[in-house]
Formats: sequence, structure tokens, C-alpha cells
Amino acid sequence: MNHLDKIRARARKSLRKIVLPEGDEPRVVEAAIRVKKEGIADPILLGASGGSGLEMVDPRTSPHIDKMAAKFYELRKSKGISEEQAKDTLLRDRVYYAALMVRLGMADGFVAGAAHTTSNVARAAIHCMEIDRTARVVSSSFLIMLDDKSFGEDGLLVFADCGIVPDPSAKQMAGIAISSAGLLRSLLGVEPRVAMLSYSTKGSAKGDLVDKVREATELAKKKEKGLIIDGEMQVDSALIPDVAKIKCPKSPVGGKANVLIFPNLDSGNIAYKLIQRIAGARVVGPLLQGLKQPCSDLSRGCGVDEIVDAITATAARAQTAKGSA
Repeated sequence: MNHLDKIRARARKSLRKIVLPEGDEPRVVEAAIRVKKEGIADPILLGASGGSGLEMVDPRTSPHIDKMAAKFYELRKSKGISEEQAKDTLLRDRVYYAALMVRLGMADGFVAGAAHTTSNVARAAIHCMEIDRTARVVSSSFLIMLDDKSFGEDGLLVFADCGIVPDPSAKQMAGIAISSAGLLRSLLGVEPRVAMLSYSTKGSAKGDLVDKVREATELAKKKEKGLIIDGEMQVDSALIPDVAKIKCPKSPVGGKANVLIFPNLDSGNIAYKLIQRIAGARVVGPLLQGLKQPCSDLSRGCGVDEIVDAITATAARAQTAKGSA
């Protein structure tokens, strides 16, 4: 059984309701039909038209719209939003409606992004859902699945942050590391080995960026005792045992990392797209993290398989979500 099969098996243990706000997008509809047929999740489509045989909710005619608008107003009134604007946002932007459904316990997670930008999806999640105060930063991670089983955890790696935080501070980077480690542990029962990446390995180079990664590593160690984490280190030191023996022989992570934390969004985003397009890795994500309930973004160029994978991962994560209405 490969890693994706394990995630599917976890999702099937107890079907979770996953809301898909882009219910009029053909790729999303096809993915929802597959997910329902394969018993992975119980999808809810948002939109005005039916006919797919799936549960369909139109926010404009929903009997819950006033209750939801009142809740959204409560959450955002300190930011100057009016009651009328709160309702208008939910009717105009179905991603916000989906995120609020999760907040209120009407769904267990949401997946969006086939027709929305990452910033739109992330903003809706942050504005509507509860922040996990353990991490204190909303970020994203990708599951990277390689045919070469010598890397990571039998070919599995977690990359973060590759989608949300452009230039994380040391404190934010520590939070991203903790969230990413927790995701791997809860989703697949794998003990995370976290490498905090840099252009330097253990003082081989100097600079403010190196100092940031080193500080982030220490902060993460203090915040989560027992976490197997090390840094700063170059990516070859993190992944290749022979290189690790030379550059960081005493590292508990060197040569065997399964979670890679990038120092900024440039490096993380470039890395995951390179490994996907050139190495042919199967990529699931971005999975948003740092929230009490799960949600996933999609690339606007995603295919049906990628949507199915995102729904599957979100449903599996919902089995152990911390959220409350």
C-alpha cells in the first residue's frame, strides 16, 4: 500500500463532509462524483445548478444565510465590516461561505482554488476559521511522493511553506515547522524528521538569512520538546546520507529528513514545481495548516486527479481536526 492509498484508507474510515465552493466548475464536479463513488468523502457542492446527483447548496436560497451572515459579522465587525457587507460577502464569494460552513460545523473541511487564487482561498480561511494557537501562523504544505523510495519516508516528503507566507520571520518559520511535522504525524502516523533549509550547513556560510533559519530551529525545539529537527542545513545535507556524513555527521536529521522547511516562498514554490514537473513527483496540496480545521487550496491549472487527491487529504485530516463551531 503506497502513501496515497493509506490516506484514502484513513478517509474511508469515517466519511467527512467536504464542501467544494466551485460547484459549477466541471473539473470539480467530476472529482466530487469520483470521491463519492469511491467512498472517500461526502462532497457538498456550492452553486446554483444541480443534476450531478450530489448534494448541492445555493447560498442565495439557503435557509442558513442569515445565521451565517450574523456569525461572519461577529467575526469581522472589529475590522469595520457592516452586517450588510457581511451578508454580501457570503453571497458574492462562495469560498467564504464554504469556510464559514466549516467554522459552524456544517462541513468538516473545504477544498477550493480551481477557479480562485491562493490569496483568495487563504484569506477566506483566515477570516472565517479558527487559528491553531500552537503554530500561530497559517501556512501551507505539499505532500511530495517520489518513485525513488530512497528519499524521505519511503519516497514521501513534506515541503513547506510553498504557498502562503512570502518571507517568514524566525518565529513564523518555527510555527511552519511545527505545523508541517504535525501534519505528517497525524495524516500518516510517521515520525517527522524536520530539516530547516538554508544555503548554509552548520555555519558553512554566514548572513542574516542563515541567522534566521538557525533562530527558527531553536524556537521550534523550545516550543515542541522532542521534535526531531535540525538546521540550518543545505538540501543535499538534509536528503543525502553520504553528504550528511561530511557536512553534518552529528545531525539527527542529516541525510534522512522527511520534512523540508524552506526559508521563504520563492525557494519553496520553485522547489515543489521543479520536482513535480521535472522529476515527475505526485504532489498533493497546498494543504493549508495552522488552522483548527482542514482545508486545501488548488492550482488553477489542476486536473481532476489533483482535486481528488486534495479532497482525500482534507477528508483524512478531518478525522483528527481540532476544530469547534
